[in-house]
Amino acid sequence: MERNIHITNVENSPAVCFDTGLDPRSFARTKMSQCLIEQGFAVKPDGTRQIWKAAGVKEINGLMRVWGPMFSGKRLDIILEEIDSPAPGSGETNALYQNALQAVVYWIRAKMLMGETRTAINPGASFIHPKGGVFFAPEHLSNRCLFIEGSKLDRYNCPDLIGMDTTAFCAGIMLYKIFSGFHPYPSADIYQDMREGIFMPVHLAAPSLDKKLSELIHSALILPVVSKKTTKSGTDILSEMLEILMGKEGKITSISDLFCEIPAEKTTQVEKEKKRYQIKQSSFVKTRRFLVRNKYLVIGVAVGLLFILFAVISTARSIMLRPTTEGLTSFQVIEAYYNAFSSLDHVFMEACTQGSAGKRDINAAATYLAIVKQREAYEMTIEPIFYPASEWLEKGGELPSPRAFGVTDLIIKLIGGNEDAENVAYNADYNLWTPTEEYVIIRSDRLMLKRDRRGNWRIIEIMRTENIGLN
Repeated sequence: MERNIHITNVENSPAVCFDTGLDPRSFARTKMSQCLIEQGFAVKPDGTRQIWKAAGVKEINGLMRVWGPMFSGKRLDIILEEIDSPAPGSGETNALYQNALQAVVYWIRAKMLMGETRTAINPGASFIHPKGGVFFAPEHLSNRCLFIEGSKLDRYNCPDLIGMDTTAFCAGIMLYKIFSGFHPYPSADIYQDMREGIFMPVHLAAPSLDKKLSELIHSALILPVVSKKTTKSGTDILSEMLEILMGKEGKITSISDLFCEIPAEKTTQVEKEKKRYQIKQSSFVKTRRFLVRNKYLVIGVAVGLLFILFAVISTARSIMLRPTTEGLTSFQVIEAYYNAFSSLDHVFMEACTQGSAGKRDINAAATYLAIVKQREAYEMTIEPIFYPASEWLEKGGELPSPRAFGVTDLIIKLIGGNEDAENVAYNADYNLWTPTEEYVIIRSDRLMLKRDRRGNWRIIEIMRTENIGLN
């Protein structure tokens, strides 16, 4: 992989070089020349520091390269990449891990020595000398070059943190990688994982690691997580890390001394816990993020389901409250039907019938009821709009009858069947008074009744003859 921040010869002398990937015109247009005055820092093993500034710009193969004084060392991110293998073992592999640990410890120490002075945080912008010196490249210049390299995502830093919290978080990730052998945030949703604290717990990723160091790494990784904010500051975490990783004489602790032996049964248990955690966390995270990404859709679906549920409950309740002919004899059903017609109770009339029987009567009652409600709303009167026909006649009513409606002189006769039979037939003779006619309507209905599936009598057919009569 081509590195845009590297050490090479410039004018026959080694130098730290920054390949910007810009042609001369673009370099001028983006004002990259301002990077020539941007400072970098070199921290020596004894703790003293020097300011590093670019010495010049050179065009190489049509692209602009910024270069400056030489610093002998190796890029920290390259050192970490060399341990992309199983966790510390022995021989050459273990030496790579020890070398990486030493580089990270030197980096932490240098950051602590720099204090509040702002320095580049990306490991790709730092060079580590084997003797303990650390070079921090100019921040904006190095970020430009790392972006061109393809490091579009800084996998070691969360953009939400500032100051020493940023340093502690970066150190936590690097140490996690060294002691577990893998990065804590391997997915593409790395920044979201950082903010939500989605990583394999340190005690599962490196179960035999020193307990206190494991807790410090965990504290560092949850710094961006608002809901799990640790009480330790970034400075506290870094200081305690150095106490464990760097002895009083400045000697880096051996990796083997940071691990302890654990029983085989505990290793098996840890593996089971890791699998359970991965399954549970994966399912939980996918569900939660799906809900967050599709919150408006989910809210819409939820509202729709609540509406449907409300409609179903309302329908069920209305069905439960709907009147029935339960407990009525066939004779009483017919009598109730015509009384409901007089009182404009079209809902109960429907309960007395089945199929298309009585639809004409039911529609007429519903129409007159609508007229009554509309006139009551507009006229705001307490006087009845229509009188029951029987009441109107008792008051000596005369035709035409603009305010009378209903059935009078009802005579019901059984003509076939009985209460124990499957079907029963009746004749019903009566007079019908309506406010739209100037005469009384004399009707004779033949009604067929049958029990429904609940055993209640219902009118299934009405055969009608009618004549016009005078009062």
